[in-house]
Amino acid sequence: MSTLSTHVLDAALGRPASGLSLALTGPDGATLATAVTDGDGRVRFDAEVGSGPHALVFETGPWFDDAERDTFFPTVELAFTVDEEQPHFHVALLLSPYSYTTYRGS
Repeated sequence: MSTLSTHVLDAALGRPASGLSLALTGPDGATLATAVTDGDGRVRFDAEVGSGPHALVFETGPWFDDAERDTFFPTVELAFTVDEEQPHFHVALLLSPYSYTTYRGS
């Protein structure tokens, strides 16, 4: 089993994306956990995750709406594969209203 964390940065404003709702889904597409990013834009999931395909689904539309900002992406879904031989996965999201990028961190 592996652990999982994420970090979301508002690239347009150069600060953490705090208060952003997201969900972790498992290999069968079922929601394993939901969370909201903290003041530093981070979430560390308590549950361990098994091998296979997973996704983080970020509710970016409501987050931008709350800030009275437009966005092209109402949700961002990042699909990735967990190999339980790796002890930890960190999936980061750099977000702006009209683009996003991601990477596997440490």
